[in-house]
This record gives sequence, C-alpha cells and structure tokens, in this order.
Amino acid sequence: MFDGLKSMIKLTTPIKDEDIENLKIGDKVLISGKVYTGRDAVLPRLVKLIDNKKLTFSIEGIAILHTAVSEAGISPTSSNKKEIESSIIPLSNVGAKIHIGKGKLSRDTVKQMKKSVFIITPSVAGILTKTILSKEIVAFKEEAIEAIYKLELKNFPGIVAVCNGESIFN
Repeated sequence: MFDGLKSMIKLTTPIKDEDIENLKIGDKVLISGKVYTGRDAVLPRLVKLIDNKKLTFSIEGIAILHTAVSEAGISPTSSNKKEIESSIIPLSNVGAKIHIGKGKLSRDTVKQMKKSVFIITPSVAGILTKTILSKEIVAFKEEAIEAIYKLELKNFPGIVAVCNGESIFN
C-alpha cells in the first residue's frame, strides 16, 4: 500500500538494536512483520507475566501497537494512559524495541527509553487496517478485542516521536 514512498525507512521485526540506533525524531517509517497489540487492560498484566517468568512468547525485538483489534479495524489508543505508559520501560527492558501509539509521553519515560523508540501513527483506521496480513490472539483471550494479538503487518506507517532521550513533543 505504501511501497511507493521511497523516503520512508523500512523496518522489519524482529527489530535489532542497530535498526533503531540511527533513527531520528521525525523519521517516517514503515513497519512489517510480527507486531503485538495491547491496551490498558492487558499491558500491566503482560508486565506481571514477565516479572513472574510466565510469558509464553518472546518479547525480544518486537513492536507493540497500543490498540484493540476488532472487525472495525485498528487505530492507536492514547499511549500516555498510566496503564500503558507504565508498561513501556519494563517491556523495553526485556527486549521490546518499538512502541506504537499516540499521545505525548512523560519526560521520565522519554529519558528512560535507551534501547527502544516510540512511534506515533495516524489514527486512520482504514489505512492502518489494510496493513494487516493476519491476526491471532496470543494472550488474555477473555479481554476480547483488547486481548494481546499477534498481527502480521506489511508497511504499517509511523513517525518516530521518541528516541535517544528526545521527544517530538518537547
């Protein structure tokens, strides 16, 4: 869908440290590969699974999209909700490389993001939903559309909003 946009940086999961080391605030990216979803109902629970060493899938190199998944489509939720923002650093510490959402992150979170980046994406459900190749619930099925899904995406658009201790919002 976005193949013609030559100026965009293409990233494919699993993301490696060197994939994000050269990113700068304002870079436009296209993300492809496996991306996991989560919102305020499940991200704190995901952190608890990690703390209790009960996680059944690897976080290393993943991208986490702050959204629910429904037949109506996907669109990012506000990442600065306490339940979501408080999961960013713990998930980064165990290997998550990209967090995708919308909204301004706190200065404290920005300063702590050493090995991951925050990418904002337009909340245009139709465009974003067309990037989904497949979807599967991988955790917290009882949360329905807010469960953790593993999505296979192709050319999901975004703009780097937080990296290297800097924020597009400050």
